[in-house]
Amino acid sequence: METNMLANQGTLILLIILILILFYIISRMIRIVPETERLVVLALGRYAGTRGPGIVLIVPIIEQARKVDIRERFLDIPSQTAITKDNAPIAIDFLVYYRVIDPKRAVLQVDNVVSAAVNIATTTLRAVIGDISLDDVLAKREQINDTLRVKLDEITERWGLKITTVEIREIQPPRDVQEAMNRQMSAERERRAMVTKASGEREAAIAVAEGEKQAAILRAEGEKQAAVLAAEGERQAQLLRAQGFAMALQAIYSQAKDVDDKTMMLQYLDALRVVGSSPSTKFVLPMEITQMAHQLMGAMSRSGAASDGSGDKA
Repeated sequence: METNMLANQGTLILLIILILILFYIISRMIRIVPETERLVVLALGRYAGTRGPGIVLIVPIIEQARKVDIRERFLDIPSQTAITKDNAPIAIDFLVYYRVIDPKRAVLQVDNVVSAAVNIATTTLRAVIGDISLDDVLAKREQINDTLRVKLDEITERWGLKITTVEIREIQPPRDVQEAMNRQMSAERERRAMVTKASGEREAAIAVAEGEKQAAILRAEGEKQAAVLAAEGERQAQLLRAQGFAMALQAIYSQAKDVDDKTMMLQYLDALRVVGSSPSTKFVLPMEITQMAHQLMGAMSRSGAASDGSGDKA
């Protein structure tokens, strides 16, 4: 009876072991591959295909599967010292973004694709920087990124990799170059400040000159209008004086029509009296005076004759 119990226990243990082995074999045979991965299967050392995603069956012992991530990933390349075309050492660190487009070649063509990509990235960086001067390295970062991406993509294509982007994060020039750059930037800022100041002064001078120009124009316009108004006033004054003089002459003429020769003679005699009272020793008498004197003598003779006639009659 004890022998039967020992036999049953041995059978049970063997059955449990067989179940565990079967479970292990089934777990190794059935693989669930996500959408972001692929399995490169080798059957007895030979390539047997790329499988996934979904449920994949792998024959234990006979087949081996290597998992490959096909998502876009990046390599953080540590700081590398490179020599520029003009023999200036600079330190550069950058990122390389890549993805596996052919899992078969990524497994079969290279031992460790990530390590190989890092090494080829550093050597390619030195080759690219060696063909560019320091000023271009500092100024043409985007161009360097594109050049690195193209060269790396050409090399890693045979490994089933696609280089999507290369981004330089930081460039450290030598200390003396950096100090010279700082001095240059300071000088450039001072130059810009001087240019801005000069431009402001020029604009201020233009504004002042424009103001003076407008003021001169306004003064000239004012003086012109004042001269026009003065001329207009003078013209009107002269017109009024001429009109007054004409009216005076008209009045004199109207009165002079009624003046007889005797009155005119008296006016001439009064004028002669005034002239004779002056201290001058020479007098210039117009011809009209002599004629008037003859007329006066004639008038006086006629007046005397008239008086005599009246006396004789008496």
